[in-house]
Amino acid sequence: MKGIVLVALLLSVAAVPALAQQQPQFTHYGLNSMYLNPAYAGITGQTEVNVIGRYQYLNLGNSLGDDNGSPRTGMVSASIPILPLSGGVGLAVYYDQAGVTKMTNAALSYSQHIKLGNGKLGVGIQGIYTYIGKGTYRAIDPDDISIPANSSDHKFDAGAGIWYESPKFYAGLSLNNLLRSEYTFAPKAGSTQGIASQYLGENHAYLTAGYNIEASSSVTVTPMVLVKAVLPGRYDTKSKYDNQHNYSFEAGARATFNDQIWAGLNYRYDESVSGLLGYAFGADNRYRIGYAFDFIAFNQAARAFSSHEILFSLRLPKAVLLTRPAIRTPRYSF
Repeated sequence: MKGIVLVALLLSVAAVPALAQQQPQFTHYGLNSMYLNPAYAGITGQTEVNVIGRYQYLNLGNSLGDDNGSPRTGMVSASIPILPLSGGVGLAVYYDQAGVTKMTNAALSYSQHIKLGNGKLGVGIQGIYTYIGKGTYRAIDPDDISIPANSSDHKFDAGAGIWYESPKFYAGLSLNNLLRSEYTFAPKAGSTQGIASQYLGENHAYLTAGYNIEASSSVTVTPMVLVKAVLPGRYDTKSKYDNQHNYSFEAGARATFNDQIWAGLNYRYDESVSGLLGYAFGADNRYRIGYAFDFIAFNQAARAFSSHEILFSLRLPKAVLLTRPAIRTPRYSF
C-alpha cells in the first residue's frame, strides 16, 4: 500500500509547473529532512547533524565585482530525540546569498511522536527567525532615491508539519512562514523622498516521501519525491495564485550498498538533472560525506551550466531509554 502511495505521488507531480520560491533548495533533500519539516525532529531515534554547502550556477558571470553572481548557501541542521517525552527537538540554520539579497534563517522545532503501526507519526511546530539584508543594486540610474541600499529587516514567524517514519517508508507535509511576515527596506540613506520597498515572506509548503526497497541483502534502493509550493499571499491577487511558477517538484532514486556507499540520480523540474555520490565510515557508519552535481539541462539562458553541493553528516546510534527495573522482596516492592 505504501509503495502504491509513493508511485501515485511520483505520477501526480508530472503536471506540476515550475516554481520561483524564496527559500534555498538542496539536491540532498532525501538526507536533509530536518530542513524541510519540523515534525522530523528526533523521529528516527538517532541524533543527526548535517552540514551542507551549495554553490549554485558555478562561475555565473560577475565582472563588476559586486554582490551579484553565483548564489551561495550554507546550512547546519540537527535532529535530537528526547525519549522521556516521546518527542524530539530540531534546529536548522542557513545563510543564503542570491544577488544583492542576503538571508539568515534559524528555525527551532519540537516534534511529538505517536506510535502508529510499525512506525511513528510526528507532529511538529517551529519558531522561525529571519534576517534579510539588501546590498547595493546595480541600478541603471545610480541616483534613483527609491532603490534600497544596504538596508535590512528581521522578523519572527512560525511553521508546522507532520511526518511518518517506518523502516520501509517515510512521508511528510509541512508549512512555514505561517504569519507571512512583511519586510521593509528603507530607500537610499539620506533620502527624504524615496519610497521604501517591501518583501513578503511567502508561505511555503513541502510534501516529501520515500520508500526503501530491499533489492538484495546488501543493496537498498530508495525512490523519493519532493513537491514544493508557494501558497497565496496576503495581497490577495488572483493572478498570483494562478501563476504557473507557484509549484514545482523533484524526483529521484538512491541506491545504498551495505549502508555505506550510495549513488543516485535526481530530476528537478524544468531545471536540472543531478548525480549524487556518498560514503559512510567510522563506527556504525556514523560519519557521512556526500557530493551532488546538478547539470542545468533546461532553461539555462544566462545561468552557468552546473551547481555543486557537499554534505557532511553525523549519525549517532539509536538512543535507548534506560529504566530502573523493579526490585521485589517478600517485604517490599519498589
